[in-house]
Order: sequence, then C-alpha cells, then structure tokens
Amino acid sequence: MSTTFQLDTSTSRANPTPAPMKRLTVPAIRQRKQDGATAEPIVMLTAYTARQAQLLDPHCDILLVGDSLGQVIYGLPSSVPVTLDLMAAHGAAVVRGSYHAVVVVDMPFGAYEASPEQAFASAARLLKETGCAAVKLEGGAAMAETVAFLTRRGIPVMGHVGLTPQAVNVLGGYNARGRSEAEAAKIVSDAVALAEAGAFAIVVEGVVEPIAIAVTEAAACPVIGIGGSARCDGQVLVTEDMLGLFERVPRFVKRYAALSEVISGAAADYAAEVRARIFPGREQTYQPK
Repeated sequence: MSTTFQLDTSTSRANPTPAPMKRLTVPAIRQRKQDGATAEPIVMLTAYTARQAQLLDPHCDILLVGDSLGQVIYGLPSSVPVTLDLMAAHGAAVVRGSYHAVVVVDMPFGAYEASPEQAFASAARLLKETGCAAVKLEGGAAMAETVAFLTRRGIPVMGHVGLTPQAVNVLGGYNARGRSEAEAAKIVSDAVALAEAGAFAIVVEGVVEPIAIAVTEAAACPVIGIGGSARCDGQVLVTEDMLGLFERVPRFVKRYAALSEVISGAAADYAAEVRARIFPGREQTYQPK
C-alpha cells in the first residue's frame, strides 16, 4: 500500500500511515465524462489545512487548494495578493491530510500569465513541494497555449472560465457573467479552447445557467460548476461558505451547516466558565497520586 500523512487527532501530529485505498488519478477524473456525458457527477470542495482535508477527503473526488484562501484564511480583500509561497505551504498540508481525492492547487495571480515558461516553473514548483496531482489556472483562449505547454510536459491542468476572481480588477466585481450574447459566446469558446489544449477539467464560475449548460455540452472534458448549473459534470464550493462560517452567503451557495453559531457559542461557554473559575475542573487537571 502507498503511504500518506494522516493527522493523529490525539496528538495533532501528522504521521506516515498506510493509505486505506489508492488515490484517484487525473485520468480517472477525465474519464468520468464519456461521449459528452458524466454518469457520476464529480464532487469537489476547497481545502486549506491538513485537518480540513482529512475530514473532507472521504467524500470528495477532488480537493482544491484554492487561492480563495487569501480571503478565507488571511482576510485579504481578494485573491490577487496571494503568493506562490502560500499556495505551496497550504497545498502540502492538504496532500498530507488526504489519501483519496485528487489534490489540485491554484496557481496564484502573477505566477503564470507572463509566458508558458513562467507557468511551467511555477507549476513544477507546486508539484514538487506539495505532491499535488495538478494545478489550476484562470483564463480562456488566451491561456490555451500555456495549458498545452504544461500538459505536454507532464503537468495536468484544470481550467477556469466565466467569473475569474483573479481578474476582479478588470471585471469590476464579482457579478454573474454571460448576460450578453457576446460574452456568453466567448465563455463557451474559451472553455472549448482549454479542453482542446488538454485541460483535464474546467471550472465554470458565476455564469447564467444556460451558459453553464452550454459550456458543459461543448467541452469534451468534465465541467465543474460553481454558480453554474446542476447539469454540469460536477460541483465545487468554498468549504467555509458551505459550512456557514461567514455571515454573507453568495447566491450560489447552499449552507449545509451553521458552524459560525456553533463556534461562537462554544467560545462564549468557554469564556463564561473561565471567568466563573469553573474551567478547568478536576477532569482537566493533574492531581497528585
């Protein structure tokens, strides 16, 4: 059996442990879509830490180490300031905490746009330092040459079209894309260009539903929606949004839990017990033998 790193919850340490199953592969994800149809939709969630990966891994086909960690973990205003160093550190943590899902790491803004050669250097670093299976980059037809360059050199690439958060300054915000005929046609053609260049999957984000369906039908590779359509070949959400850790909930998010209330309540109970000198009790202290 292969060996991975699993988090020992009794010690909070990552230790090498036998993996209970073989990890999914990029070709296995690509082959989910046959003759334009995906019988079993692809499940993808974001993960940024080893423990989070450990909890999500049994349920997901893909774990995405998204540059959304800039906002979710570091409180940045957008994903633009995220660095390659951050992506490498968090990507390695997620790989250590998982054994089943394909781990994909976002290429941050400025790490790949200048040239295919720059993209290769950045992607090669991420694969080496994290052990991830693939990288993701944003952009349509303009990035097709880069996608082809990377895949020919052994680096699997996931594309990303529609609302591309790294281009927020050009787009002027996070509004849904594809409302005009011209923009809708470009999103579809962008997806086709990426698929033809060798992308093994494509994320389509924040587009009106008919466009998400059109992209799914047009692209030969699996199309994973976020703010798209249930008819996409799979779905992805930011895990913290899905778990209800933030007050603001984007339209395309369904809250499957309300962890912000749970965490706040637990912290309030802890604070009250500390101030009342109830905690720690006898069960939480070491007594003389």
